[in-house]
Order: sequence, then structure tokens, then C-alpha cells
Amino acid sequence: DNSSEFITKYRTCRRQMRECSGEADHHEGMSSDDELTPTEVTEFQKSKDNVLEDSRKVFEDVHADFCDIRKILLKFQEWKEKFPDSYCDAYISFCLPKLLNPLIRVQLINWNPLEQNFTELEEMPWFRAIKEFSDAKNVSESK
Repeated sequence: DNSSEFITKYRTCRRQMRECSGEADHHEGMSSDDELTPTEVTEFQKSKDNVLEDSRKVFEDVHADFCDIRKILLKFQEWKEKFPDSYCDAYISFCLPKLLNPLIRVQLINWNPLEQNFTELEEMPWFRAIKEFSDAKNVSESK
């Protein structure tokens, strides 16, 4: 949130400067990031690096079985295969999005679809794990 807070403050400051200077031809949302000063770029990068460093620490004290999406989904797949009635009664298909949300969000912190060399969502490990789980679920349901 530090980077979004920085950007908000920066935009507010620029808007106030435009109002003081009397620029009337500005259209909101049409600004260019090229207007950032080197100091602002450095501050933003530092803030971004701090957020990324903090995000690496989020799950450092969590056992690997509980912070790896593939391993979590394998446990649910085993549950479904061994105890299908219990699995169904627990409404697991409704719970999984909320359970996986924090894990996926941490992996998406540095994802930026506006960069030239960004990774497609379909190529990310968490996406492939969920797709494999969904495909296995569909196969077992068709049986």
C-alpha cells in the first residue's frame, strides 16, 4: 500500500500545482509517467522494493505444505477421493477461493501486465495448479 499511497500523494501534489499555475487544458487521467522526476522515480522504486521485500516474509514461518498452492490442492483432491460425502458437505468448492486468495495475491504483488515482458496469468505456477486441480475434479466427476 506504500506505493499506492505515494502515487496518490504525488497526483494530489501535481493537481494542486496545476491549479496554482492556472493550467486549464489538463484532462484527468491523461497524465504521463514521463513527468516523474528522477527523485520521485527513485522514491517509488525504493517503496516498491520495500513492499516486495516484506511480501517475501509473509509466509516465512509457515510450513511448506500450507503455503504451496499445489500441495494444498493435492490435499483437497485426496480428501475428495477418499471421503467424497464429507468433501461435498463441507462446500469445499466455495471455500477454496477464499483459502487461496492470500497465497495468490502475494504471488501477484510484482505482476504488472503493462510491462513489456510480463508473465501471462496462464503461465504462473498457481494458475497451472488450479487448472490441474479443476481438470482432475472434472475427470473424477465424470466417472
